[in-house]
Amino acid sequence: MTELFLALTVLLLLSGAPLFAILLAAAFTGFAWAEIPLTIVAVELTRLTDTPLLVSLPLFAFAGYVLAEGRSADRLVALTQAALGGLRGGVAWVTVLCCALFTAFTGASGVTLVALGALLYPALRADGFSDRSALGLVTTSGSLGLLLVPSVPLILYGVLAQQLGVGPSFSLRELFLAGVVPLLVMMLALGAVALLQLRRGAQDHLEGAAAPVASPAPQSKLGEALWAARFEAPLPVIVLGGIYGGVFALSEVAAVTALYVVLAQCLCYRDVPLRALPGLAWRSMTLVGGVLMILAAALALANVFVDAQLPERIFEALSAQLTSKTSFLLALNLGLLLLGMIIDSYAAIVLLVPLLLPVAVAYEIHPIHFGMIFLANLQLGTLTPPVGMNLFIASVRFKQPLGVLYRASLPYLGALLFALLLITYIPALSTFTL
Repeated sequence: MTELFLALTVLLLLSGAPLFAILLAAAFTGFAWAEIPLTIVAVELTRLTDTPLLVSLPLFAFAGYVLAEGRSADRLVALTQAALGGLRGGVAWVTVLCCALFTAFTGASGVTLVALGALLYPALRADGFSDRSALGLVTTSGSLGLLLVPSVPLILYGVLAQQLGVGPSFSLRELFLAGVVPLLVMMLALGAVALLQLRRGAQDHLEGAAAPVASPAPQSKLGEALWAARFEAPLPVIVLGGIYGGVFALSEVAAVTALYVVLAQCLCYRDVPLRALPGLAWRSMTLVGGVLMILAAALALANVFVDAQLPERIFEALSAQLTSKTSFLLALNLGLLLLGMIIDSYAAIVLLVPLLLPVAVAYEIHPIHFGMIFLANLQLGTLTPPVGMNLFIASVRFKQPLGVLYRASLPYLGALLFALLLITYIPALSTFTL
């Protein structure tokens, strides 16, 4: 039966079929093999309607699209640079912080590179960073943010892990709190390497480096920058404070965020015309609809895995070779880094979590700790040569060869790998909320 699943999945993948179709076909095959009525698939597809937390996904996605459409990136960079840019190397911390927040709210690191790259790269150069150091920091910082709510992959993992119901139970608020410290560890690691690069005063300027079209963010005073961003500055407080403080439920925060962003961008700043909202809603709902179809199909396939005792078989096979939790975690990181290079975060979550989470629980790894490891690996997968997606986006954005981006990103990638090891082998960084 396992061989049949794998053969069918490979065949559909090679044929270029959509991911949800691959998952559904595998689910139909599995249930038919087990002589279970295929109507069970329809039941699994409708099970998501009993999860009110999924209301937050389209609302957060819509808010992210509206933010990305306006000039929020410019004001965010100007504000943080006014607050931190006066420090030696302060623009490095501006870069790390802005990228993490923007990726969390928009849900896509590629959007962060496109939106913030033209602002942050020249600001880093003006602060004394070499071309290579500036390129590497902007490229790697663009991957930050998946561990911070309202990141869609973080919410998606929480919903899927709760639906699977394996291991100790946890609340989504505990999961969201768990992402704060690991994200800070990764941000500090990147910032420390950036300061080291600046201190060394690397003079290895890139050959033929093309300056971005945009100019550096203005060195405005803090008060002026705060007034310019007066409608966006409260947004992280509303979202993070509302969720982490327990003031609002996730769906309530999502509704407030979407309304606030529309009012700020359309009526206060007037960056986004009202006539653009239907198009933004269409694009964001298309994305969310695809994610929900994949998630529903993955839940159906997860039941097939359970009926076939596939996680138990994987655990038995691994436990013969990986006799300790330490060795399993090392193998997990290596496998996820490789897979993160070739599949996107949504596909990785719905395909691998139903298989690997029960195995991790069998190794006495808490689902929250596993989630932090999983998402941190996905962040690094977008940066890992030879096919890291963010490297390709940065290559196009900054008009630099891929080889240049590889070399520029290596020191920062090493810092993120070190942070990943800390997150992996110090569970308290993730489970302090329990």
